[in-house]
Amino acid sequence: MHRINYWQGERIRLRAIEPEDAPIFHEWNQDQEISRNLDWVWPPTSLASQKNWAEAETQRKSDKDEFFFVVENQAGDLVGTINTHHCNRRIGIFSYGIAIRSEHRQRGYALEAIRRLQAYFFWELRYQKVTVDVYSFNPASIALHQRLRFAEEGRLRRVLFSGGAHHDLLIFGQTKEEFEELWGNGVVRSA
Repeated sequence: MHRINYWQGERIRLRAIEPEDAPIFHEWNQDQEISRNLDWVWPPTSLASQKNWAEAETQRKSDKDEFFFVVENQAGDLVGTINTHHCNRRIGIFSYGIAIRSEHRQRGYALEAIRRLQAYFFWELRYQKVTVDVYSFNPASIALHQRLRFAEEGRLRRVLFSGGAHHDLLIFGQTKEEFEELWGNGVVRSA
């Protein structure tokens, strides 16, 4: 049996979004670097629309194992988000996206959030593999997934246009067995 608190770790806590998070997301959505790393530079949005989104997100049912978590540090600061998508229970694969606010990077928050999410999906929901897409112009995310020992499984060339150029998409993956071999079977340790 796995004895781990999936939601609380040494550095971070994963929690649901709250309506009062809207101003932080509104500020964050104005950051071109963050939006480019997620997909593309979004046009500005209003605080009212962000409040509506946050309120709707608090009411959304977590069907299909697609979750949206706030990553909060031990001081209670919203430092980022991690969300799951493309979850296929029949095959046992899922994907995620993670974003950490620039002033909170290089502190181990992303690493811990990813490993806690993997542990939950592998040990509670019976998934057997995770894949993640990373754009070739995001060296920090590439290095993070290499540090987590994800295997680079493929490259789709020139599939994104951003910042005046076309970019590749790298696909990383890790199986449950690879995760357990690296991080243990029951406890998510520090890297």
